[in-house]
Amino acid sequence: MNIRPIKTEQDYYTALSRIEELWGAKKDSLEGDELDLLVTLVESYEMKHYPIAPPDPIDAIKFRMEQMGMTASDMVKYLGSQSRVSEILNGKRKLTLGMIKSLYKGLKIPADILLNEG
Repeated sequence: MNIRPIKTEQDYYTALSRIEELWGAKKDSLEGDELDLLVTLVESYEMKHYPIAPPDPIDAIKFRMEQMGMTASDMVKYLGSQSRVSEILNGKRKLTLGMIKSLYKGLKIPADILLNEG
């Protein structure tokens, strides 16, 4: 086992290739330990070089609505009147703190996503 830091794209692809070879290795074996270390290094490299931006709050709401089979009418109890729901979903009005709390409690959308202004 010769593990080194991942500093370049070539190092990254080499590590991914080795992970693929080691996939399914037994836990607490030399190969399993090597796999764990390489996965940790790759995750660290990806977080630094390929960060994933948090989703837009409105996109998160629409995604949750789709997941739950909800319509805009179902959102009235979380956002207010039908016209307010329309304004929010079309990006013409910002979420208020009360709406964020309601969406967090009722639909389990993480507050940090709802607070993100993009």
